[in-house]
Amino acid sequence: QVQLVESGGGLVQPGGSLRLSCAASRNILSIGVMAWYRQAPGKQRERIAAIGSDGSTDYADSVKGRFTISRDNTKNTMYLQMNSLKPEDTAVYRCYTQSGPVAYWGQGTQVTVSS
Repeated sequence: QVQLVESGGGLVQPGGSLRLSCAASRNILSIGVMAWYRQAPGKQRERIAAIGSDGSTDYADSVKGRFTISRDNTKNTMYLQMNSLKPEDTAVYRCYTQSGPVAYWGQGTQVTVSS
């Protein structure tokens, strides 16, 4: 079982940056893919970035070139560096992982991009 806790959300102006963190309750070396999802009001949940245990990454087109996903296995934490933020990035961001058939989600952190 894994508990995931996100932090780092908030209000930022367009063009600004934020870094989200996702702290896991246990060693993530044994965890495979970890990912960030987001969901804006009235929109479907979107997977925006994923990172494998080998450090390989994948991004949605909507964030490619602006967001960077990373993981620190020594701190059991995954990160999402978000640069050049746009109003359309406003959403609740949640981290995700899976162990066998079981999916684990964090509680989410709100990111609001507005002037």
